[in-house]
Amino acid sequence: MAPRANWKGFLRLSLVTCPVALYPATSDTEKVSFNQINRKTGHRIKYLKVDAETGDEVTSEDIVKGYKVDTDTYIEVTKDELDDIALDSTHTIEIDEFVPKADIDNRYLIRPYYLVPDGKVGHDAYAVIRETIRSMDKVAIGRVVLTNREHIIALEPLENGLMGTLLRYPYEVRSEKEYFDDIQDVKLTRDMLDLAKHIVEKKSGAFEPELFEDHYETALIDLINKKRSGMPITAKAAPKTGGNVISLMDALKKSIANEKDAAPAAKVARDTAKETAKDTKAKKPKKRVEGQREMLLPISGKGGKEAAARAATTPKKAADKPVRAAARAKKAG
Repeated sequence: MAPRANWKGFLRLSLVTCPVALYPATSDTEKVSFNQINRKTGHRIKYLKVDAETGDEVTSEDIVKGYKVDTDTYIEVTKDELDDIALDSTHTIEIDEFVPKADIDNRYLIRPYYLVPDGKVGHDAYAVIRETIRSMDKVAIGRVVLTNREHIIALEPLENGLMGTLLRYPYEVRSEKEYFDDIQDVKLTRDMLDLAKHIVEKKSGAFEPELFEDHYETALIDLINKKRSGMPITAKAAPKTGGNVISLMDALKKSIANEKDAAPAAKVARDTAKETAKDTKAKKPKKRVEGQREMLLPISGKGGKEAAARAATTPKKAADKPVRAAARAKKAG
């Protein structure tokens, strides 16, 4: 099932306008997540919103936003007051300027979105804006309001669509001088740099994200599967240390020696991963993207039998739908 749009409105370049929808380009829903439970009962922990002074539970209709100005003093701001100052561009991404992509500092990048035409109309205008940006080899800078707060968004062509990346404001980016001023100015020898470059050359390759593996996620899945199957859990042995290094030059030389020993095994692993990635691409795409969580074993025991019984009596349309807690839409801002 396609994700829900985070925002719907219009994309405007001067007098050229088209309806568009904004979808998140990334997702964390496939990662293994945990709930907090009571160790004694096994029941899930429930959180209540309570008054910090009285300890009484507070209902949603009695909760408002407040800006803290002193220890016990808050300026109350209501939803209506926030709606009154909402910007006029709430439902329009207005393109203000075009800049070279190289001019955008990576520290200003927040998160990517896919911007697609909304509905059957407006595809021509969408294509005009997309191809104009592509032909100029620049990034379009616009403004979009998400959850009552205005964001800067950078638009660039991605295949036959547009990718929009939210940008930070200058006050959100810390100056590097606060951290780098105390770094010593070290003079390096030519031999040290040559050895380091040799290591880099041995490790150089193409950017292939499909070969990345989330080792911690894999270990989590393995742990859950073992516990679910009743297998004993053994503590991992402490990693071996390489010993004390006498000098930086010795460390560089030792690194090159280690790289030579590890190169054949690493090459086999990369080649195997590439072949697996090719086989995956060659297969017919499934209706939904399979994630790491699909590696989890089916639930066994009483809960598993109950789930199986429910599945047997569930209509096919409902059974095809993956049983998964609905992920909350991630709000920008």
